[in-house]
Amino acid sequence: DMKKKLLIINTGGTMGMKPTERGFRPAQGFLETQMARMPELHDETMPEFVVKEYDPVLDSANFTPLDWQRMAGDIADHYQDFDAFLLLHGTDTMAYTASALPLMLEGVDKPVILTGSQLPLCLRRNDARENLITAMIIATEFPVPEVCVYFGSRLLRGCRTTKTSTSNFDAFDSPNEPPLGLVGTHIQVFARRIRQRPPADRTQKALAVRDIRPAKLATFRLFPGVTPDVLDNVLQTPLQGMVLESYGAGNGPSNDRAFLSTLRSAVERGVTIVNLSQCQHGGVSQNDYATGRALTDVGVISGGDMTVEAAITKMMFLFSQNLSVDQVKRQMAKNLVGELSEPLTTS
Repeated sequence: DMKKKLLIINTGGTMGMKPTERGFRPAQGFLETQMARMPELHDETMPEFVVKEYDPVLDSANFTPLDWQRMAGDIADHYQDFDAFLLLHGTDTMAYTASALPLMLEGVDKPVILTGSQLPLCLRRNDARENLITAMIIATEFPVPEVCVYFGSRLLRGCRTTKTSTSNFDAFDSPNEPPLGLVGTHIQVFARRIRQRPPADRTQKALAVRDIRPAKLATFRLFPGVTPDVLDNVLQTPLQGMVLESYGAGNGPSNDRAFLSTLRSAVERGVTIVNLSQCQHGGVSQNDYATGRALTDVGVISGGDMTVEAAITKMMFLFSQNLSVDQVKRQMAKNLVGELSEPLTTS
């Protein structure tokens, strides 16, 4: 029985942080020192693993799309040599990375799992140990050929995740997609929830990395009494796209003429505006209420039940693919990598 080979990419984050006078901070080589002292990682049932550590290790709050590009490139460079990939990552922007990578890693058919922790491995009480060991086991013993987040006893689809707690050990949720796996005394992975690649894709042997570059994007959250001039300011050139976080099922102030005309003129200038709900569960259906229909009429696209993280990274990704504005709009409303539920019925 050949041992599975796992590449662990340590990008930084809390797991490998070291206590200093100024609080916990990333430290070069510190995580590997900790891991060397864990007999359970060297148990004969554990996979063979190689740790590749970024220099410098980063707090994920400092990540940019260039870091996603680097991670995708590293996975591609080592794709043939390893059976699975584990990215150790800070929790702050993990949901963004987990949303960007499935779009960038075209043809991925091996597990790519992101994990991290709320407390560093060096503390006597931490969640890092469990997240690390279980993620290593899932990556090498379960068929999950997609980008996932494993955290706090749940395996989640990467492009559906959002960070929901700064203090609980289950810090992540995927509000509109049930977990792909649950971990208690047993590890359960629900095969039917794992994304099956369409047969046409399977002929492609190699992994292709598609680029992502920073784009001029903004998010804008509606609230009662929001003034159109503030919205208008945000929408000025050189803005390419905006996520509008609206009320409920995608509603905005339909009787505010200035608000609607501000959105319309931005759309006419070529700004892509995607409507998401401020509610964590459920999504936008712009045609259920007149207040949502008003947004459709001015050219705002429904983002369905995407997370803000998925919508932002997807928009950034699409703007990096040299597509026309119309193509970007069409792709934004389509489910590309499992980030969005197809509408059940269209009337």
